[in-house]
Amino acid sequence: MIFPFAALAIALLLPGQALAAEIHELPGAAMSLWWGLPFAGLLLSIATGPLLFHHLWEHHYGKIAAGWAALAVVPLAVAFGIPTAGEAVLHTLLSEYMSFIILLFALYTISGGILLAGNIHGTPLTNAGLLLIGALLASVIGTTGASMILIRPMLRANDNRPFNAHVVIFFIFLVSNIGGSLTPLGDPPLFVGFLRGVDFFWTTVHILPDTLFVGGLVLAVFLAIDLVLHRREAGMPKIKDPTPDTKVRLRGLANLPLLAGVIGAILLSASWKPGVSIPILGVSLELQNLVRDVIILVLAFLSLKVSYKSHREANGFTWGPIAEVAKLFAGIFICIV
Repeated sequence: MIFPFAALAIALLLPGQALAAEIHELPGAAMSLWWGLPFAGLLLSIATGPLLFHHLWEHHYGKIAAGWAALAVVPLAVAFGIPTAGEAVLHTLLSEYMSFIILLFALYTISGGILLAGNIHGTPLTNAGLLLIGALLASVIGTTGASMILIRPMLRANDNRPFNAHVVIFFIFLVSNIGGSLTPLGDPPLFVGFLRGVDFFWTTVHILPDTLFVGGLVLAVFLAIDLVLHRREAGMPKIKDPTPDTKVRLRGLANLPLLAGVIGAILLSASWKPGVSIPILGVSLELQNLVRDVIILVLAFLSLKVSYKSHREANGFTWGPIAEVAKLFAGIFICIV
């Protein structure tokens, strides 16, 4: 995770004055849309960087995110003063970003210890079934966790097909995005909403019809495309399957209660309101949120202890993806201040 030099300067340059002075919130209602340019620029960089300047992005995405964050924070400090800008940045990082990245870290870590071993043949119906299961899982263990568990079985199932690129594309649509729409566990903006007081099951109740419509439509389009391509492949020379069909087994079951524990910790923080706040760097953090984050971190580290190294290796588990998410979302959270 990163803390851009500009943000650190504002938070630390005059800590006494910044934290002791009377805090005034940023006048969001009176601020023009120009203040959103760094946020838009960062999103545009994330969308185009891996495609247009891959090598530069791969080695410097953290610096690029830090640059956009600095372009948001420095003008805020100039326009509204260091105490106001510094408090806004610290409040966002401590009360929202910290909880967000802890949850993502835990879901990624625990899911990485769950291995769906074996292989099945990637027929259109099988592929549609896997996509449906992944989309349903995404709102329970997060889009990150569902993608970690299912992407490699999906690739293995279709690695002997001449036309298989569309499988990955629709996997991204359904499992990595649409499927996470129903709970704060599934999608980052929904979790931020939960941190700001939105009921945990609000999206489950109010967005379920929309999610079913969009997910069902995209799944139907995938099935139609996959049927056409599967029939076209029937007349082509057969490709030797590099991963022959074997019995499918779910390994790393010790991680399942840990995932349940993460869900339980979040529901606990929604229902338990002791009314106790703890000041950290001048930002008041509610006790139930701190307890939730500690529990989630403990569960993540327990997963590292109880999981087999071979299961993580088979999943291609590395810390690179979560480090990238941590750096990019640090920039995003600062830019949305």
